[in-house]
Amino acid sequence: MALWQLAWRVTCSWTPKPLNPWRLFVLRTFGARLSGTPFVHSRARIQIPWQLTMEHRACLGDGAVAYSLGPIEIRTGATIAQEAYLCTGTHDFAAANLPLQTARIIVGEHAFVGARAFVLPGVTIAERAVVGAASVVTRSVAAGMIVAGNPARVIGERVRAANGD
Repeated sequence: MALWQLAWRVTCSWTPKPLNPWRLFVLRTFGARLSGTPFVHSRARIQIPWQLTMEHRACLGDGAVAYSLGPIEIRTGATIAQEAYLCTGTHDFAAANLPLQTARIIVGEHAFVGARAFVLPGVTIAERAVVGAASVVTRSVAAGMIVAGNPARVIGERVRAANGD
């Protein structure tokens, strides 16, 4: 972990956007599963890269946090906006020693997680779903739904464009 954090800080955290291929190379070197060409901003923070999967054109934005104590999957075309926080870890508060618990987070194809949103462990944000800025997502979000608030609630549905996008 210390080697990973040092490597990111020294070789990636200062790089401009055009050096995304270099950042992807470093992530792959540390075990991230990347397919196609995702985008990882230089100021994104990834706790454990070998728990991260990103597909083609997925984006982890400026200051976004992938707190990957458990697996995080960001599928094709999904966007994690600036300073959003994907958190796969929590604790069992019923136990005296508060043991760590982890659960996978999945962000589906072409989904969007807004700025400063917080996604809790075990949540799936289905394809084309939208999470509003500063929302706290405590439950999975169905395909094409728009959620916002704390806790996030459905506020609408994403309409498909005439061309199917």
